[in-house]
Amino acid sequence: MLYIFDLGNVIVDIDFNRVLGVWSDLGRVPLATLQSRFAMDEAFEQHERGEISDAQFAEKVCDRLGLALGEEQFEKGWQAVFVSLRPEVIARMHLLREQGHRVVVLSNTNALHTRFWPKQYPEVGQAADAIYLSQEMGMRKPEPAIFQRVLEQEGFAADQAVFFDDNEANVAAARALGIDTVLVTSAKSVPEWFATRS
Repeated sequence: MLYIFDLGNVIVDIDFNRVLGVWSDLGRVPLATLQSRFAMDEAFEQHERGEISDAQFAEKVCDRLGLALGEEQFEKGWQAVFVSLRPEVIARMHLLREQGHRVVVLSNTNALHTRFWPKQYPEVGQAADAIYLSQEMGMRKPEPAIFQRVLEQEGFAADQAVFFDDNEANVAAARALGIDTVLVTSAKSVPEWFATRS
């Protein structure tokens, strides 16, 4: 079997309010104002596909939020999204590989984040056979092509794969292709799913 794991809120806890909190402090803009203005808009998606640079993305976000931040200040906030590793998921990934399964990560991410999390959480790379990143692939979830690319690269049919993600649209897109899916709603979701199958 092929097991496909999302990164954020599946393997690593993330929290976008932490990003806005840092930017609020550094930019002296009220947090509530930033929360009302922030959106995962077209620029966000372009950045995740690698279609715009980190500098272009930062400029677009700062314009939208009314923030005057330097490059280092922007990045300090952007990297604050990462909270902590979910060790029980890492342990499960290792176990699956020991059992002869193929384990990969499929993440909507961006160049800025990829400069940070692989060093901060080396356990992710150690627990996966391969890591597929949206900005390197030029596509992002929930676009069907990204799932098809992973299946093709790995040499598995859709009905031989299980996909774990915390986003309902991503899960629905994978399910529509015939992939078995698990919507991850908490840190307990992955362990509980495997517990019902042991």
